[in-house]
Amino acid sequence: MSHAAPTTKLTRPATEVEGPREEPSIGELVASASRDVSALIQHEIALVKSEVKVSAKAGGLGAALFAAAAFLLLLAVIMLSVALAYFIHMTGLDLAWCFSIVFLLYTLVAGVLAFVGYRKFRAVRPPERAIHQAQETKNVLANRG
Repeated sequence: MSHAAPTTKLTRPATEVEGPREEPSIGELVASASRDVSALIQHEIALVKSEVKVSAKAGGLGAALFAAAAFLLLLAVIMLSVALAYFIHMTGLDLAWCFSIVFLLYTLVAGVLAFVGYRKFRAVRPPERAIHQAQETKNVLANRG
């Protein structure tokens, strides 16, 4: 027992007369294309904003997690320094001297890192070939007219 729903056929009102349709002018076509391109660009911008928003949230969370990890690593280095001083103290040396030895060790490491960094900075040179090429291009364009 199935009851079929009655189908209604959509018909056009009798007052409308079918006739030849006018072709749109070039101006109308250009205006329509311009509106379509504008709408497309607006939708693309909305999509980019949405994707950037999601990426920015993920990137912000990632940066916060890296900052937390760096902070905990800093605390770990401090605890390691204290532990190192107490290990040295087990040899019978006074605790103040033990902390001074750890301080001198860190100062020595910092000095070596600073020296290597200074040597690397001195090795930096300007991009001589690119500058020379830019000068040649400038001269060619200047002498062209």
